[in-house]
Amino acid sequence: MAEAPSSCDCFVSLPPGSRDDQVIFGKNSDRPRDEVQEVVYCPAASHPPGSTLECTFIQIPQVDRTHAVILSKPAWMWGAEMGANDRGVCVGNEAVWTREPVAPGEALLGMDLVRLSLERGDSARTALTVITDLLELHGQGGQCREDPEPFSYHNTFLLVDRSEAWVLETAGRLWAAHRVPAGVKNISNQLTIGTEISAEHPELRTVARDQGWWDGQEPFHFSQVFSPENPPARMELAKRRYQGGRELLQKHEGSVTAEVMMSILRDKPSGVCMDSGGFRTTGSMVSVLPTDPSLPCIHFFTATPDPSRSVFKPFIFSDHSAPVLSVVSPQFGPEDPARKQPRFQTRVDRRHDLYKAHQGALITMETEREEASAVYSILRDLESQCLTEISAMLSGDVPGDELGDLFLDCVDTEIKFYQ
Repeated sequence: MAEAPSSCDCFVSLPPGSRDDQVIFGKNSDRPRDEVQEVVYCPAASHPPGSTLECTFIQIPQVDRTHAVILSKPAWMWGAEMGANDRGVCVGNEAVWTREPVAPGEALLGMDLVRLSLERGDSARTALTVITDLLELHGQGGQCREDPEPFSYHNTFLLVDRSEAWVLETAGRLWAAHRVPAGVKNISNQLTIGTEISAEHPELRTVARDQGWWDGQEPFHFSQVFSPENPPARMELAKRRYQGGRELLQKHEGSVTAEVMMSILRDKPSGVCMDSGGFRTTGSMVSVLPTDPSLPCIHFFTATPDPSRSVFKPFIFSDHSAPVLSVVSPQFGPEDPARKQPRFQTRVDRRHDLYKAHQGALITMETEREEASAVYSILRDLESQCLTEISAMLSGDVPGDELGDLFLDCVDTEIKFYQ
């Protein structure tokens, strides 16, 4: 039997695809089923000249100034599956395989590039340039799961801000990008850019022609030229998930809201909410980016697996933003198996407090379904109440500064309910 796809689904809706004057971003992170995903807040910071930055596997030069970010990330790595910054930018990535071979050795992970683009980019377009510049300097590669068995891939990205979205698809250091100014778009383990290329690596077509992948005469169609002739089974299986997600998004085109995006991420029949073999949806994110820059952006995270059995909790950047330790995993320093050479020879318990409480609740659900159903009904009511308060804030009925601690309050409330 073919191996289940092991990546994710990213979605965006821009007006007029959205019901209101908002850009709605969503992502499910599909990863090894026992991998823990934490939600980490990092404040804006200044860095001394000549500083270096320790990414998951390699060091790179640090920049002078980094933005505040909120990240949903596998606990063992430095990089992130998805996140947002205080400039109103959201980014998520997908695994992809192309005709360009995955380079051996350690480089920047796609997840490192997600985090770096958020820390350094003040718009979707500048975040894209951060990624392409770093690809040129450092390349991409390295072990992509917490396991000694080799598993590496190239990446595609969805980068979003208040006014536009960009799809960036890579093949080694090469890349093509497509601007999405309006409507709806999703990506999932596939090269999707055809002839509608908005920006590209300067050597992209030369390499394709020299390799015999393109004759130089036919219109240059990126996905046809760079997709592998014999794609991995996970890419073939992901086509159905991509199509299912696309149909869900198009069904709601013109009426997409945060609630609609959450319902798409919770959809199991389409495969968007994954639970298959060794992989499942381990973390989810939805963001609301009002086109009015005077209104705050709101970012929702589950911090737990399976959004159909999790609660989305809202985060808003403010002067009082701080890490919520209940969704931050334990740290193991230089003894971490992900940092010691050879890597991943042992396993450690990376579960944070909310993960443990949620895990216990899932076990209870299997034996005490009536009680579990009551708990989830209350938690979904809490989620709905948060969405109502946020709608009131965006319409000017509730001051935004009153909601700065909402993420902390929602996490604490969820843990108490599970206990």
